[in-house]
Amino acid sequence: MNLASSSPGAGSASLSKATEPNYDESAIPPYELPELLRFADGRPVREAADWPERRREILEVFAREMYGREPPAPEALEAELVEEGPTAAGLGIRRQYRIWFREDRTGPRLDWLVVVPNRIRGEKPEVRDGRVVCENAAPVPVALFLNYRGNHALLDDPEVVIPENVWVHFPESRADGSFALRPEMRGCERDTRFRYAFPLEEFLARGMAVMSCCYGQISPDIDVETAGDPFRLHWSGVFDLWGARDESRDDNPTALGAWAWALSRGLDLAERIPEIDARRSLVTGCSRLGKAALLAAARDERIAVCVPCQTGGGGAPLAKRFFGENVATEMRMFPHWYCAAYGKYAGNERALPFDQHWLLAAVAPRALLVEGFNSPWFDPKGEFLSCRAASPAWELHGIAGLPPGDFPEYYDTSRIGPRLGYVRRGGAHGLSAIDWRWALEFAERAFG
Repeated sequence: MNLASSSPGAGSASLSKATEPNYDESAIPPYELPELLRFADGRPVREAADWPERRREILEVFAREMYGREPPAPEALEAELVEEGPTAAGLGIRRQYRIWFREDRTGPRLDWLVVVPNRIRGEKPEVRDGRVVCENAAPVPVALFLNYRGNHALLDDPEVVIPENVWVHFPESRADGSFALRPEMRGCERDTRFRYAFPLEEFLARGMAVMSCCYGQISPDIDVETAGDPFRLHWSGVFDLWGARDESRDDNPTALGAWAWALSRGLDLAERIPEIDARRSLVTGCSRLGKAALLAAARDERIAVCVPCQTGGGGAPLAKRFFGENVATEMRMFPHWYCAAYGKYAGNERALPFDQHWLLAAVAPRALLVEGFNSPWFDPKGEFLSCRAASPAWELHGIAGLPPGDFPEYYDTSRIGPRLGYVRRGGAHGLSAIDWRWALEFAERAFG
């Protein structure tokens, strides 16, 4: 399927007008953040017992105004173990699961790659009744994330399946105009030349399982500026579970909502794997998938720790700051990520009745570490200020919020508290070894 040559569609016509991003701190317009600890009817939020009601209000605002309605829970979750075997010289056990969302196993399906640490006692993993047996003394915590280039990009193992008809946005996927997953990318995220790293040995050494699924299998992510009218693909994948879209609504489910939904389904699967303690879960992701991880943690209270990395506008940074990415650029470049209602704030961020510190706060009192980097488009200072504004939600619960101090320098970890933190680095956009190290150390402290 050649999408790059498609003719422009009507879905992108109304998005051609953009507001230029601002990179001048002195040009930031005056703004006032909406109160976090005040109910919609004006009552103050006084104690931790009030928080569940306030959190529901916050999630309702984001569903109505930005991310669309949360997709419904599936009617079923059917799982099949497709393949398993040793990996990383036997220090890990690779498993590949396929999950469906109907009892008859029809319709959309997702492929999850799972690696659990194997504390082997002999020279090789034991096989009993055709199954590879792990020798872990107790169930281990798990890190879940969505990947960009396919599960096969995470491991060199030739057994890792490459699903068909999965469409992603990465430039190397466009060599033939197909946007498809490419076999030659097998193991690329084990290669330090790529800016997305998967340090499997770090997980295994820390006794942590890992689970990942390709985001393009959930909802195809084709750039609107290069693919004409992509909405017929954007609203496929798991969207087929939810019936025809009601185009009279401006709060339909979105791609970000679908990716967040899929992370929760991954946690459903984790709860069924005996070697995994799903109560000790870390959900993470970078860029658009960092947004999805943050939204998933805001909506799903089973997620214990969330580490969104370099989310950019529409994720952690304050929108009212009007610095870097803004609502107009978001809606022009990525209209499938947000619901139509969000468009009315393009060039009008001051009118937003909420801001992103509310979304961060919806994770409280669970653990949240926001990771940034050096690009002004991603507004790292806006991320930090958002964390600062969200901090009262943790303090309401008697938990230390963001540690005091100004916007930290690169690699300064002094703004990482026990349950809420902010850290940033230099270098290129992507998930690097230091991002993973910060995330895993933060999660381990939170797990206790």
